[in-house]
Amino acid sequence: MTAPATGTAAPSFEHLLARDDLAWMGQNTTHLEPPAEVVAALEASTRRREFQLYAPALGFEQLRSMIVEDLGLTGADAWITDGAVGGLHHICTGLAGSISRVITSDPGWPWPARFAGLEGVPSTTLDLYSAEQGYRVTAAQIAAVIEPRSLIYLIDPLNPLGSRYDRAELTAIAALARETGSLVVHDCTYRHFATGHTLAAELYPEGTLTTYSFSKWLGLAGLRLGAVVAVPELLQRLTAVPSNPLGANISAQRAAIAGLTVKDAWLARVRETNTRNQETVRAAVERSGLGRMVVWPSHGNFVAVDIADSGWTADDLCAAMLDHDVFIRPGTYQSPRFGERFVKVSTSVPEEWAERFAVAWSSLSTPPRTR
Repeated sequence: MTAPATGTAAPSFEHLLARDDLAWMGQNTTHLEPPAEVVAALEASTRRREFQLYAPALGFEQLRSMIVEDLGLTGADAWITDGAVGGLHHICTGLAGSISRVITSDPGWPWPARFAGLEGVPSTTLDLYSAEQGYRVTAAQIAAVIEPRSLIYLIDPLNPLGSRYDRAELTAIAALARETGSLVVHDCTYRHFATGHTLAAELYPEGTLTTYSFSKWLGLAGLRLGAVVAVPELLQRLTAVPSNPLGANISAQRAAIAGLTVKDAWLARVRETNTRNQETVRAAVERSGLGRMVVWPSHGNFVAVDIADSGWTADDLCAAMLDHDVFIRPGTYQSPRFGERFVKVSTSVPEEWAERFAVAWSSLSTPPRTR
C-alpha cells in the first residue's frame, strides 16, 4: 500500500480520490455531467451482465468503424485498446525489433520512450519549450537526429502546453519519415479540442499510427478505452499478436459507441465550457501578476502557465493550490528540463471549479521561501 505523500511531493491518486470536494484540474480529464446516452449504455451493459464476458479481440466492429469515420481516414482500420496508452505500449514494445530509435520531446509525455527502452531501444529527446519555434518540435530538429527506422512520437495537440502542428510542419516531418523508412506515432488524444487540426495519416498513411482516446473528450478515463488507427497492412503488424487478445472493456465500448452517436452535440457543450474555463484561468493569471500563459489559445482541454519569474517552484505552487482543494499538475511530471518553469491546469471541468481555481491562484502572492 502506498502511503499518502507529504511535503511538496506529488500525492498519490488514491489519496486524492479520498478527497470528496477536490477540483480535479491536473489530469486533463473531463468532469462534466456525461451524456444521458452514455450513462444508459453503461447501465444497460451492466444489467445484461456483460462484465462477465470478453469483448472481441480487436473491439466491436461498429466502434472500430465509428472511430475511423470520426477521424475521416478512409481505408484505415482501428484496433480498440485499453486506453490510448495500452496501444502506445504495444507499439513501442511489439515493434521494438524494427525500431532503431525513438524521437520524442521535452516537454512531452515520457512513457513511450520508457516503453521502448524496456526493449533496449534508445531514445532522443528534442527540446521544444521555445516561443520562437511555437512550442513545437521542428522538422529541422528531427532531421538532425533521425536515422533509418526511427519512430517519431508527436503529441498533437501537445500535452502539456496546448500547441499544435500545422499542415506544412507535418508535411515536412512526414517527408523525413518516408525518406528514412521511419514510423510516425501521431498521438491525437486531444484532437477534439483543437482548431484546424491535421492528421499525419493523411500525409503519410503507409507509416503513421494514430492513437485515439475516449478519456478526454468523452470523459471515460476510468473505463480505460482508446484505439490505434492505421492502414490495414501496418496495423496488422500489431494485431497479429495483440496485447489484449481478450478484448478491451466491453462496457466501455458500449459507452463509447453511445458517445460517438451523440458526439456533435456533446462536443459542442464540452468545448464551450472548456473555452470559458480557459478564459477564467487566463483572467486570474493576468489579474494576479503570477505567471503568464504559455500557449494561447490552447488547442487542448488544458492550459500551461509559466511561473519562472514568480519565485515559486512548480511543485510548491501545486502543493499550495492543493491546500485550497484544487489539484493542478507541476510541469516536472512531463518535463525534466523545463518542468520547474510551468504548471498545467485542466479546463474541461465544471465552471465552479475554474472559479475556485481563480480564487485560490489569486491568494498565492508570496512563495513559501520568501515569507
